[in-house]
Amino acid sequence: MSKSGALDLATGVGGKIKKEDVQSAVEQYEKYHVCFGGGEETRKANYSDMVNKYYDLATSFYEFGWGESFHFAPRWKGESLRESIKRHEHFLALQLGLKPGMKVLDVGCGIGGPLREIARFSSTSITGLNNNEYQISRGRELNRVAGLSESCNFVKADFMKMPFPDNSFDGIYAIEATCHAPDAVGCYKEIYRVLKPGQRFAVYEWCMTDHFDPDNESHQKTKAEIELGNGLPDIRTTKQCLDALKLAGFEVISEKDLAADSPVSWYLPLDTSQFSITSFRLTSFGRFITRTMVKTLEFVGIAPAGSNRVSSFLEKAAEGLVEGGRKEIFTPMCFFLVRKPLSES
Repeated sequence: MSKSGALDLATGVGGKIKKEDVQSAVEQYEKYHVCFGGGEETRKANYSDMVNKYYDLATSFYEFGWGESFHFAPRWKGESLRESIKRHEHFLALQLGLKPGMKVLDVGCGIGGPLREIARFSSTSITGLNNNEYQISRGRELNRVAGLSESCNFVKADFMKMPFPDNSFDGIYAIEATCHAPDAVGCYKEIYRVLKPGQRFAVYEWCMTDHFDPDNESHQKTKAEIELGNGLPDIRTTKQCLDALKLAGFEVISEKDLAADSPVSWYLPLDTSQFSITSFRLTSFGRFITRTMVKTLEFVGIAPAGSNRVSSFLEKAAEGLVEGGRKEIFTPMCFFLVRKPLSES
């Protein structure tokens, strides 16, 4: 089951990083970002180290506040966050046309929440690709508890250099993960390579929308806060992602920002002006309790030094995400459905 207690959160901060090295890792991570003087090219050149540090530091916070699936979802009125997340995952499975016996790849799978849900929903065999050892260890344990160790597995690797033969998978998806890639075209080309001809790739991308103005200082500040709090080298525009998919060789079936028609704002769980019993830990009061708890546990030595700083940059990320959503300059769910041609021209 998901690690949901205060002690689980405290002892999980840092992931595979030695507890005495957590504070140093936080400082190194922060220096990659604009808010601390870092630059985009440095983040891209060191994306693997930056993203690994981010998920070692942040995974236990995600699991504590969000559960096993670390992503947003469009939401109907009266629908809980958990219900909307499952529906968002089922939608991907349906768009890919998944059927029993198919071999599927989850690119950037986290601790495997979507992988397990989609595997149960579609009766398919799913491989989760992840470059973070701590997340993979959590995913394997959660697969064991769910009874999915035989049908689902994890591979530790960089999605820019996948260790699979050409034409290996019947379907591939990525949920808010390829935004970590330093080069979208390179990432999509690898996905194209390992996908069988005629089969589909479905992706939810984090994008700056057409409302984003790169010359607007407030817009740039919001973008930088999202990058800092989410381990991103850069946030691409929707057009850049679409162009990259085409350059990789894919045929585009459909594209849509699913946030645009969501009856309930996707950023509602992070909006401190709202209150929710079902998502209490994400509310203003819930986050205050978490912040106080982390400070206390760090002070008494249960949580490693640096834990409160992780909590702080995740809070800053939440503020940036809410602002990005309110201004409609950012979306975490630009949906692209593409196909690898049966024959390459």
